[in-house]
Amino acid sequence: MEFTVNRSDLVRELSLSQGVVEKKTTIPILSNVLIEASGDGLQLTATDLELAIECSCPAEVKTAGAGTLPAKRLLDYARLLPDAPIHFRFTESHWANLTCGRARTKIAGMSRESFPEVPGRPPALAEIPAAVLVKLINRTAFAVSVEESRFALNGAQLLLAPERLTMVATDGHRLALCEETGDFGAAAAHKALIPKKAMMELLKLLHDDDPEAKVEFSADENHLFFGAGRRLLVSRKLTGNFPDYERVLPAEHPNRVALSREEFRAAVERVAQFSDERSHAIRIGFSPGEVKLHASLSDTGSTEETLPAVYDGPEVQVGFNAQYIMDFLRAVGEGEEVLFLFRDSNSAGELRPAEGDGLSYRYIVMPMRI
Repeated sequence: MEFTVNRSDLVRELSLSQGVVEKKTTIPILSNVLIEASGDGLQLTATDLELAIECSCPAEVKTAGAGTLPAKRLLDYARLLPDAPIHFRFTESHWANLTCGRARTKIAGMSRESFPEVPGRPPALAEIPAAVLVKLINRTAFAVSVEESRFALNGAQLLLAPERLTMVATDGHRLALCEETGDFGAAAAHKALIPKKAMMELLKLLHDDDPEAKVEFSADENHLFFGAGRRLLVSRKLTGNFPDYERVLPAEHPNRVALSREEFRAAVERVAQFSDERSHAIRIGFSPGEVKLHASLSDTGSTEETLPAVYDGPEVQVGFNAQYIMDFLRAVGEGEEVLFLFRDSNSAGELRPAEGDGLSYRYIVMPMRI
């Protein structure tokens, strides 16, 4: 195999594989990237057996073929080369000879035969705007459980319907639900659990895409496929039963408070400095016209802040995890106001953007005893 590729093209596509490549593994081939040269381009593939990514870039191919090289070493070295074409020539012993300007380098590779096969992509089930998928992930991924024992909660549930796309995540203490309506070209409903790692890699894949970009979504019995232009992410589905989240959603909220998003975020962040490091508990008091935030530590001090608010209900005090509140306020974007909805001090609270942006976004947080 012999080809010449532009350094910047190679670095850009190799960078996307780094989150998938196994850094410490008992299977050495998983630390390598598969390079396949044919026609007028390269295809780069990396996998950890749970997740796989395929990227491609243009190249002048003299001799078609395939081989594997250490992904991290190749990327780290290529980044240091001048921005000029890199010439690759692979030998029969799986070594690669690289030439770039005055640099001459040899890198030991491994046989392509030992690289795991990536499952073939089935026909698309839907075509999702990349901007919508990015927003759904950003507004739910932080609520995914990190407890390995709760396997079905280690990802988000994606619900595809002919005219609706929903993503929901929960860790048992809070629940984030984001929904978009529209025509996604889905002929039938589909439901799947997406691992959090796949969600994070999708964000990297879609980060530089233009606003009009689309993601072709498809699935087979065990895998999910997300095609974005010349890139493809393949993820194993999570197994298990996701909770019936609709039973958790409050049917009604007698009390509603409108708050400035930025003022609320800044106040929560300051008050949280005096909360317990493990529980992050703060007390939020609602009374007509204002909201008070309070936290105290016996050996550090205490703090209290008062915010103006649109509220005329009864006086209620509720304990919440400040980090959970902050996660929502960071994810909600740059809206001017947020709504805090609740029943009483013992019931779950709900946060929403005050004004919709085409997405229905609900965030449920369980109260804490302080």
